Amino acid sequence: MTASKLLSAISIALLAAAGAAHAETYEGVHQLTSAASRADVASQAVVAAHSANPYATGANSGPAPVIVSTANRAIVRSEAVAAAHSADPYAEGANSGVAPLVASSVDRAAVRAAARAAAHGDALPL
Repeated sequence: MTASKLLSAISIALLAAAGAAHAETYEGVHQLTSAASRADVASQAVVAAHSANPYATGANSGPAPVIVSTANRAIVRSEAVAAAHSADPYAEGANSGVAPLVASSVDRAAVRAAARAAAHGDALPL
C-alpha cells in the first residue's frame, strides 16, 4: 500500500515539475517606440478635439440632415387622415375589434359539467 502511495506522489511531483517548465517568463515593461514626434501628436490631438465626433449617435450627433421631398403636402395629409380613420391592420388583443365567432362541436353543458367537476376536485371523465 505504501509503495503505490509513494509512486503516485512521485508521479504528481514529476507532472508538477514538467508543468512549471512550460510557464511564461516575465520580460519586464517594453519601451515605447513611436515614429511620430511629440509636436506631431500634439497637433493631431488639437485637430481631433476640434472636429466632429465620428462615433456620436442620437442627440449628440448634431442636427439632422434636411430631407427634400417631392410629395405634395396636401396629398400626404389626406392619406394620413384616411389611415387614421381606418381599422388598424396591426392591432392585437383589445384593439383589434370584435373577435370572430368560432363554431364549436363541443357541447356547452358538457364543458360546464367538466369545469364544475374539476373545481370540486372530482376526477374528469376520459
